[in-house]
Amino acid sequence: MRIVFGLVLLAGLALAGFAVYMAQNYIGAYQTALEQERTRTEGNVPVQGIYVATRAIDYGEPITSEDMALAPWPKQILPETYFDKENPLTVEGAAPRVALRTIEKHEAFMDVKVSEPGADAGLTSRLERGQRAFAIKVDVATGVSGFLRPSDRVDVYWTGRVRNSDRSGGSGDVTKLIETGVKLIAIDQKSQAQTSATTIARTVTVAATPQQVAALAQAQSTGRLSLSLMGRDDTTVANVIEVDQRSLLGLAERAEPVEVEKQETCTIRTRKGGDVVEMPIPCTN
Repeated sequence: MRIVFGLVLLAGLALAGFAVYMAQNYIGAYQTALEQERTRTEGNVPVQGIYVATRAIDYGEPITSEDMALAPWPKQILPETYFDKENPLTVEGAAPRVALRTIEKHEAFMDVKVSEPGADAGLTSRLERGQRAFAIKVDVATGVSGFLRPSDRVDVYWTGRVRNSDRSGGSGDVTKLIETGVKLIAIDQKSQAQTSATTIARTVTVAATPQQVAALAQAQSTGRLSLSLMGRDDTTVANVIEVDQRSLLGLAERAEPVEVEKQETCTIRTRKGGDVVEMPIPCTN
């Protein structure tokens, strides 16, 4: 009886192993046939290698060789303009292009989405989050004699007349540092330093926060603004600076006249015969 039970068990194990073997062969054959069908289908669709983005690129960002890759693209749905090996997006030694709009990952590069090599995407690409562009009127004296260039940083000084708050009602000219380390993003209508020649600008455009824009607008409408060019590697922060005519010339402050309160004297008049005699008495309210 035990021999019969052992034979049945061995037969069951053999049948189970054979079933597993057949299932594996069937699944493997199915996967092989599926891959062959996919390969045959892809081969029937003509494709062309074009450059696509390997990451999401924001507006104004420069496009480097790490940001692009050649990918097969069906010829039937090729974009109107695209870049491939014959028409590369970047050329070695040339200035990079910048994105003129947001480009998503795996999106094809097109002419309308990128600038010309070395071109700028505009002033908005130079503004950081929370910044605004503001124009300041300058001349040869207030604009550092034409040596200003985009991307330079300047200190902004205000010169104007301030009325004194004392009772004398006088006034005086004051020069005060109102903003420090402000970045220039354009000189006149140029946002790139394409030449080293000096040009006398009539306006400079700076990148500033809304609070700084309000301060600069108020200062420009009530006085004259002057710019002071900072060094490229200068990281110092200027202290509060204010100079008036008296401190400039080293004149001492005028001492205000001290009013001495006059003591009030009260008198009483009496008549003695034909004479009038005045006698001092304590004053009462």
